Amino acid sequence: MAKLLDRILVIDVESTCWRGQWPPPGQISEIIEIGLCVVAVDRLERIEKRAILVRPVRSEISEFCTELTTLKAEDFVSAGTLADAVSILKREYRCHERLWASWGDYDRNQFQRCCKELTVPYPFGPRHLNIKTLFAAAYGNLKEPGLDEACEQLSVPLEGTHHRGVDDAWNIAGIFCHLLRRIRDSQPSGTHSKSN
Repeated sequence: MAKLLDRILVIDVESTCWRGQWPPPGQISEIIEIGLCVVAVDRLERIEKRAILVRPVRSEISEFCTELTTLKAEDFVSAGTLADAVSILKREYRCHERLWASWGDYDRNQFQRCCKELTVPYPFGPRHLNIKTLFAAAYGNLKEPGLDEACEQLSVPLEGTHHRGVDDAWNIAGIFCHLLRRIRDSQPSGTHSKSN
């Protein structure tokens, strides 16, 4: 199947979490928010941002999780399941046909793990772009920076609430557009194709 390159889906997930490394007995870390920012490839602009909340079924929203993300248990009363969220991504964003990107590999790994543990079909195709690694390579960093460090390095503000998926996806997409503009601007005129 040909990959659609008209849009790139920048995704940042937030998950149930606890102070310390491990979840309480009987719970698993599961996705509770899929932050999405759609990038129009032709003009390198962020054209949509969305928060898809996912009701946890095998864990609870801890106090620490609320401190980190601002999300509370009551925010999920009317939220759908992970299967519902996957259905939205496939139906409305054609995620299985489009390149998707995130800041690091956590989001990809978490999606794969949660889909497997909750027996939900993995929604994406095989192509994933790690913008964190791309950024570090583009700027010659010796280590991959956090999102806040990357924004500081570019002297751009971190918009919204850090650790809210919808805001982090928006900020990551902004950095991604910046990187792609640098690549395009460095090419001799007329060398990049406008066909989509």
